[in-house]
Amino acid sequence: MPSKGPLQSVQVFRRKKTATAVAHCKRGSGLSKVNGRPLEIIEPRTLQYKLLEPVLLLGKERFAGVDIRVRVKGGGHVAQIYAIRQSISKALVAYYQKYVDEASKKEIKDILIQYDRTLLVADPRRCESKKFGGPACPCSLPEILPISPS
Repeated sequence: MPSKGPLQSVQVFRRKKTATAVAHCKRGSGLSKVNGRPLEIIEPRTLQYKLLEPVLLLGKERFAGVDIRVRVKGGGHVAQIYAIRQSISKALVAYYQKYVDEASKKEIKDILIQYDRTLLVADPRRCESKKFGGPACPCSLPEILPISPS
């Protein structure tokens, strides 16, 4: 079977808390799927706009020439949504950098960062682990209040 040229694809993974999303972005016809489902039917519905933010910001014409398939696992619903939106944004930027041109990549990156920096930059916050000798992590213990002389 004759090929249409070399396969142009990038693979990007992003994390939010314990959720991990891996996005494969390749030349195609504008298909976007998460775990085999289209973006428009992902649950929970209340967070669907968060998931569609990269598409709404950049316009469908930028996504028309690429297929994006995302696999996500771990974490809760909210963390998964944030990991997905970050991996989609990062995959599109990486694809444009590698296979299109630097000017359009910079334009995409500037639009995304101007709207919300977390679309491209990971959130490093993690839960602090429990320490021995107490009921919870040290940040949850009350401070000892100084006794006022009265």
